[in-house]
Amino acid sequence: MAAQSEAKETRPNPNEKLVKVFETEEESEALVVKGLLDSAGIDSDLMSGSLVQDTFPGLGGMVILVRQEDAEEARRTIAESRQSGVSNESSSVDSAGDDDSTAELPTLE
Repeated sequence: MAAQSEAKETRPNPNEKLVKVFETEEESEALVVKGLLDSAGIDSDLMSGSLVQDTFPGLGGMVILVRQEDAEEARRTIAESRQSGVSNESSSVDSAGDDDSTAELPTLE
């Protein structure tokens, strides 16, 4: 119960000026980005991007909102995460020698 009240306290106040910093069709991607912002100490709110959510949850995309004063830092955090993700992918391609991330096993006869 204490965790729920603590989570409610960290959500931005709906009366504050909120700014959209991220939008995606994938709920799982939105949850990952929200977790990234939470771990960076940026309060955020995850909202449905569509009015049909009552009928079809998850349809229409997801939007992440932050306080206006946190928007620049949130966008930078998201961009840095994407950059590090791209560099990690490219380094794994370089170390494997090709773009296939699976290893080829020798055939036993």
